[in-house]
Amino acid sequence: MPDYSRAVIQKSTREGFGLTVSEALWKARPVVAGNAGGIVTQIEDGRTGWLIDSAEACAAACLEILADPAAACVRALAGKEHVRQRFLTPRLVRDWLVLFNRQLDNDVGHAGIEILAA
Repeated sequence: MPDYSRAVIQKSTREGFGLTVSEALWKARPVVAGNAGGIVTQIEDGRTGWLIDSAEACAAACLEILADPAAACVRALAGKEHVRQRFLTPRLVRDWLVLFNRQLDNDVGHAGIEILAA
């Protein structure tokens, strides 16, 4: 399958969760996004993507991606893993099971699972 994009830009100044960000991360694409709203929940700046506050910072991040595609790929793969761990249905089901077990006073400590704040 051809590679159609080197980066995804979501230059929001206000944003809810912004599902386009998670979708791009899940596709292992380098994501440059506005430092706003729910986007900051999805991207760890410098590790899973780029959070930017201006058009100049957006351009600089894009140039960084183009100049070092290998480093951008590493960050994109970290973004995919971040989405897998935090935002997919299995994680949500696990959180519900942990919550139900805690309510029933069942010991789930052996599972090493903590509920992630969404």
